[in-house]
Amino acid sequence: MNTAESHPVPPSSQRVRRISRWMVAACWALLVALPLALVVYWATASEAQLAAHANLPAQAIAAPLAVWQRIAGAAVMALPLGLLLAGVWQARRCFGMFAQGQVFTLQATALLGRFAGWVAWAALASMLAGSATSVLLTLNNPPGQRHLSVGIGSDLVFTLFFAGLVWLMAAVIAQGQTLAEENEGFV
Repeated sequence: MNTAESHPVPPSSQRVRRISRWMVAACWALLVALPLALVVYWATASEAQLAAHANLPAQAIAAPLAVWQRIAGAAVMALPLGLLLAGVWQARRCFGMFAQGQVFTLQATALLGRFAGWVAWAALASMLAGSATSVLLTLNNPPGQRHLSVGIGSDLVFTLFFAGLVWLMAAVIAQGQTLAEENEGFV
């Protein structure tokens, strides 16, 4: 007897599987598009846009940027992006498990926790990368006109809060899964 016939998949579970398949595709899109967007941005953005991105006033860059400054800036900003993409990779794996109906498993929960950890590290790295970028962008300025900026905004605070929230949810789900397995052992 086929187990699918004896245990039909409820509509809510089918919806979770369908949405999870879409989320896997969205993760793949992000994994491909975000690095390309970084390269295009640093190749084409105006100096005022790059200054704003590094928490600098629009006029902070006194001289035209050298090609090496754009390349170095993109490389520095690639670090937090790489950390974020590592988190997206974990989310993609987690959604893949959800799409297969493996929702409340310790592995799926661990992937969710790893996603949260990578997102938190990416947020912290973006703050440091922004500071390093501010120095890189103003390095060719005359002495006294070089900048080091540190930006801590609501987006950073919210990202860290979100990462902590997801991590805690993953920990609670893992604890619940462990308790459920222990209870099954007593029955």
